[in-house]
Amino acid sequence: MRGFVSVMTMAALLATSSIASAQTPVSAPAPIAGTIAVDQPGPVLSRHIQGQFAEHLGRDIYDGIWVGPDSPIPNTRGVRRDVVDALRAIRVPVVRWPGGCFADIYNWRDGIGPRAQRPTRKNDWWGGLETNAFGTHEFFDFAEQIGADTYVAINMATATPAVMRDWMNYLTSRGDDALAQERRANGRAAPFKVDFVGIGNEAWGCGGAMTPEYFANEYRKFATFFHKNGSTFHMHNDNSALRVASGPNNGDTAWMEAVLKAAGPQMDAISLHYYTVWHGDWEQRNTAMATGFPDAHWNEILFQAARMEDILKAHIAVMDKADPKKRIGLYVDEWGTWYATEKGTEPGHLYQQNTLRDALVAAITLNIFHAHADRVRMANIAQAVNVLQAMLLTDGAKLAKTPTYYTFAMYLPFQDATFLPVQVSAPMLKAESGSFPAFSVSAAKAKDGRTHVAVANADKDHGYTLALDLGALKARKVSGQVLTAAKLDAHNVPGTPEAIAPAAYTGGRIVKGKLVLNIPAKAVVVVALD
Repeated sequence: MRGFVSVMTMAALLATSSIASAQTPVSAPAPIAGTIAVDQPGPVLSRHIQGQFAEHLGRDIYDGIWVGPDSPIPNTRGVRRDVVDALRAIRVPVVRWPGGCFADIYNWRDGIGPRAQRPTRKNDWWGGLETNAFGTHEFFDFAEQIGADTYVAINMATATPAVMRDWMNYLTSRGDDALAQERRANGRAAPFKVDFVGIGNEAWGCGGAMTPEYFANEYRKFATFFHKNGSTFHMHNDNSALRVASGPNNGDTAWMEAVLKAAGPQMDAISLHYYTVWHGDWEQRNTAMATGFPDAHWNEILFQAARMEDILKAHIAVMDKADPKKRIGLYVDEWGTWYATEKGTEPGHLYQQNTLRDALVAAITLNIFHAHADRVRMANIAQAVNVLQAMLLTDGAKLAKTPTYYTFAMYLPFQDATFLPVQVSAPMLKAESGSFPAFSVSAAKAKDGRTHVAVANADKDHGYTLALDLGALKARKVSGQVLTAAKLDAHNVPGTPEAIAPAAYTGGRIVKGKLVLNIPAKAVVVVALD
């Protein structure tokens, strides 16, 4: 069933979202009118919004990224070439590693030195054994191969500030100290490029089950010994990474408020985790299937994805009060769908298929991030390969690019583009847990001067025609891509022909200064205007 909500004002759109409601019935033949405010540019959409997350979990690292230098699978220094090529193609801007929950049981020293001499440990969070074949040097090599910035999560829960400080010196020191010399002896002469460091991960849960007040005090202690270059008393340190505090889960604004109050001056950013799970209930996250789901499940999952809008608004309101100059960034460094694992796979490895529905989750979420880009300066989908809402799936030497991968590929023009507010009406779709907009629209002016428009149509039954007034923008040509399929659970399987991939989009045209787009049902469309 579908309903309607009232049209949002432009002021509200600038502050919150580019999604508004419908005044015209869906069945009416007339296009849905809207406006792209090309004369009211907003913030830059940080490329880091399309970031990735790679944890020592299941087959994300081993088999997914790392196969070892002696593997028959083509590799460069042990890193899969097909994975590198695929991730380079979508210009992955940043990778968060080694966790996640795993980070707080990780000893960085286990992952340096000759691989044959590294200890094998139990992976107490996700099961199995951790060989430590993929450690510090391998991660930074991987990041350099795909051209990504680095986001290192340090062990705050079971280690100490001294352990953190040693790792930071090992990574960044340019001097003749013992740790820098050890790094050189292990094969890396120059310091590693460390861009972001997470201090604490899910400190409210697997990172120590702390209260926000306790975490804030621990964070202040760790941040003091982080020795960030340019901070008080540390003007000449080699470490210039941005410090990211462990932020709240879902809508826990009390955590956000308490941590910002006690430790705001010591952080550069704070994280937020939100997973799209069945009925929004964490305990039910394993009760919905990635494929073969009933039609009714489509709307419920997409409703839960659209909840990101309200969750961001609530946290940003707290941040604006504590940090009105917007110095502190909000990093949604874990997000994505979480379903039951595929039959026949280890439950703790969180391997799930990835369908057209997930492509819509990704597009809806990216559009929401764009609308809040003055605060949301990084996001890291979980995870890069073979885990949860992955970009890529592997099976031995075979690889598949998921529908989510293709959404990220289509959204490439939005990296570091300038946000353009969109005002447009959208009917409301009903799910079991609530209502959400049938489609969302995001627009931006890319660095090359072209304007790009993305539409995520979550309506599985109806297409829409949009007529967006371009104002002073004089465009003559529309080109782009569309991602859709006949089946709701269309997905790709390693080693078989692709069932879903982007196709050329021919449903756009310019008519009397308006961008007219015929958007099919259940589709992601991204166009460029020339």
